[in-house]
Amino acid sequence: MNGKSTERQEIVQRLRSEFPPDRQLVLAFDDCRIGVRTNSLALTDTLREYFSDFLSDAPTWDMLVTAHEAPKPSLPHTFTTKEPDPGKNKIKEEFVDLADGRVVRKRLTGMTFVFGGDDSLAIGPCLANANQVINFINNRFISWKLRQGCLLGHAAGIGLHGCGLALAGFSGMGKSTLALHLMSRGVDFISNDRVLLREDGAGLNMYGVAKLPRINPGTALNNPDLAGVIPPQDRERFVGLAPEALWSLEHKYDVFLDHCFGPGRFTLAATMAGLVVLNWQRGTAPTVVREVDIRQRRDLLPAFMKSAGLFFLLEHGEEIDHSEEAYLECLAKTRVYEISGGVDFNRACDACLEILAECRSR
Repeated sequence: MNGKSTERQEIVQRLRSEFPPDRQLVLAFDDCRIGVRTNSLALTDTLREYFSDFLSDAPTWDMLVTAHEAPKPSLPHTFTTKEPDPGKNKIKEEFVDLADGRVVRKRLTGMTFVFGGDDSLAIGPCLANANQVINFINNRFISWKLRQGCLLGHAAGIGLHGCGLALAGFSGMGKSTLALHLMSRGVDFISNDRVLLREDGAGLNMYGVAKLPRINPGTALNNPDLAGVIPPQDRERFVGLAPEALWSLEHKYDVFLDHCFGPGRFTLAATMAGLVVLNWQRGTAPTVVREVDIRQRRDLLPAFMKSAGLFFLLEHGEEIDHSEEAYLECLAKTRVYEISGGVDFNRACDACLEILAECRSR
């Protein structure tokens, strides 16, 4: 083994030695246990509250993440800029690939992430950027599932009695809003923005990611179960806005599901009953729900396909197929529905509940 093959390990060991992580919690995401150690009581408490549905008392774990409240580390590497995603123009990240891992640095916050194998580290102003630490932990779980043969999808997920629906949609279509309306009608929450699909021989299984919904004010104001999400001083600003202004307003709030809907409503796995693609527009047209053949409606695929991004690293000669054909082959094993026409969340909820009921009866 040459010197470069342990470069990530050396960086991790040095930073852990400088900023020792002396606090710990264990998270259980489906079949994956992640040990999380930090050097900050406040950060540990923040993570414990955020992941409260997934805390475990297991003495061991499958992978380790350490998060260090510290100044931005100085690394002697030349970083490569990650080009913005299509339609975006702001450069947010830069990275360097090592022989045994990868380092990603956030330009705006200075947060730095080092990962490879089952041992990862986040360092920088973690408390001020706790959401980036949360995303990093969740990305470790996504990587775990991708290595098991899962396919990553851009969708929310809900479930009822073991049957699950993925809710996809083009930008601004309201998939999180629909998921929360469905929770008000009795379903459980599986995922906010990412789902992972894998065939088990009898059909598709769907796995969620432990990311709480982040909603705009309009979603909260139109769902009584979310009344406590917006602080009173903000609510006064938003209640007088016109519906169109609320629809387009970008001002996000985390939804702590147990506070709004009661405990035990966040699960991460279900048998997949289908994929629902929101392709509607505000207006007076009637809402139309129809089952489609995804091979004949490839125009809907971009609403669901999702790159694993910088935080997934192929290792040990792995090959993972994220081609359009891979998605078509996967989705051919479930039912796909398009909801088009005008926006009507009540009608969409009815349709989703009908699909779930049909799944239970099969």
